[in-house]
Amino acid sequence: MGSKAESGSTRPEFDRVVSEAKRGEGWAFTTIFDAWSRPLTAFVAARGVTDVDDVVSEIFLGVFRSIGSFEGSESDFRSWIFRIARNKVADSFRSSGRQPVTIPLSPQRDIVGGDVEGDAFARLGVDRVAELLNGLTDDQSEVLLLRIIGDLSVADVAELMDRRPGAIKQLQRRALRRLELRLVSGEFATETRTPRAAQGR
Repeated sequence: MGSKAESGSTRPEFDRVVSEAKRGEGWAFTTIFDAWSRPLTAFVAARGVTDVDDVVSEIFLGVFRSIGSFEGSESDFRSWIFRIARNKVADSFRSSGRQPVTIPLSPQRDIVGGDVEGDAFARLGVDRVAELLNGLTDDQSEVLLLRIIGDLSVADVAELMDRRPGAIKQLQRRALRRLELRLVSGEFATETRTPRAAQGR
């Protein structure tokens, strides 16, 4: 389970984990937690949540409480778990009266999850990625986080954000263009190239 870059899991493995989780098997819940705790922590932290661990715990509680109603593929599960994450992040901001922002991540909270699109970001380093995203609008940064950390397709992100795929592609292009301009200007010296999330899926 989890990112294609991390595991290369097969459909039978995924089906078994979900099936056993629905039956309340502890090892299946542990498998889900191990596969998703790091990318979810990175996503929550990058959205600017104050108590990251608390919100991540709420996400997994939501996952485990609702797993019985989940039906679908591993790709569907990826979208489902990030929908829960987005809702919990929104709940956190509503309760605190704050607005989402992008903040630097600690070195212990690596950005994990995503495939080749994230290789350039990985070379930049976690703190520099967060610094770059700080220059984007909230929607732009969320699109990149869902595409790279969540490893979601354009269509999946569009569904989560209740927008058309074309609008997501536009946000993505604008975000990557802004990053590119900042890199080219020398504001952030790096040898890396623009993340390939711009290609879409």
